[in-house]
Amino acid sequence: MLPLRRLGQTELLVSEVGFGAWQLGNGDQWGGMTDALAHKLVHQAIDLGCNLFDTAPNYALSHSERLLGEALQGKRDKVVIVSKFGHQPGGGLDFSADGFWRSLHGSLARLKTDYLDVFLAHSPPMDVLNGQHEIWPALREAQQQGKIRHYGASVDYAHEVRETLQTTDAQVLELMFNVLHQDVRLAFDLVRQHDIGVITKVPLDSGWLSGKYHAQSTFDGVRARWDATEVRRRAACIDDLQWLVSADRSLGQQALAYLLSYAEVTAVIPGIRSSEQLQTNFSSAGLSLSAAQRSMLEQYWNSLTTSGQQLLPW
Repeated sequence: MLPLRRLGQTELLVSEVGFGAWQLGNGDQWGGMTDALAHKLVHQAIDLGCNLFDTAPNYALSHSERLLGEALQGKRDKVVIVSKFGHQPGGGLDFSADGFWRSLHGSLARLKTDYLDVFLAHSPPMDVLNGQHEIWPALREAQQQGKIRHYGASVDYAHEVRETLQTTDAQVLELMFNVLHQDVRLAFDLVRQHDIGVITKVPLDSGWLSGKYHAQSTFDGVRARWDATEVRRRAACIDDLQWLVSADRSLGQQALAYLLSYAEVTAVIPGIRSSEQLQTNFSSAGLSLSAAQRSMLEQYWNSLTTSGQQLLPW
């Protein structure tokens, strides 16, 4: 079974490796996925001790939420469901209070539940992260109604973490954090101060830190955002990180172990699209890096980005 960690100030105990459901039911990216396989993967994850599932209404045009709701029937009290709002299924953004309520009720219907454990503003503009924005009273009202248990934001950078924690009463953050994207850790002092639950998204840098890509790799779908120059740059980073690999640990396992070595991190949510990938991701649970290894990876990022002044594109 997977180790559990407390999600910050909440009463929730979640598996330290969760299930990122962006790929769930996504038929036009990552090679596609049948509904039957999606259900199977969710059930396999639960059998292995995973209780944390992360989704959003714009994942697979809402099919991710729908499939997750189907697969979790009869198991709702055994799992923690995280969803988000702001990115609409057909494209576009809506962070208005009215849009919030429409998104919440749509997610509840698709997930076949009357509450969400965590509801997050999904990569919003900076003004939305300020506590004066209209979504924050709406989040509190939804919490009072019992439709959500906890709330916060999904963000990518330290300045976004600071704005959220200094101006709102968020209890949970989902952060882009991995070996190649460490900017958010520069705000971990506030995470500790506020006892915030942290879920880390894109923990394997969209597959690069699994070690399966190289300078000649080509991409379609969302990964087509990398041009040839960026592919070569990332491939060079993966070459730099080969010292992490050993006879019994892959680069992917070490990359997840790096994140889990931080007390501020509650859980990682790698994407899953096959049983093999599920098993590999979950095998990282309970692993850790030495203090020296973690320091070396921090120093590597500092050098790579000029101490965060020249960040890699996601």
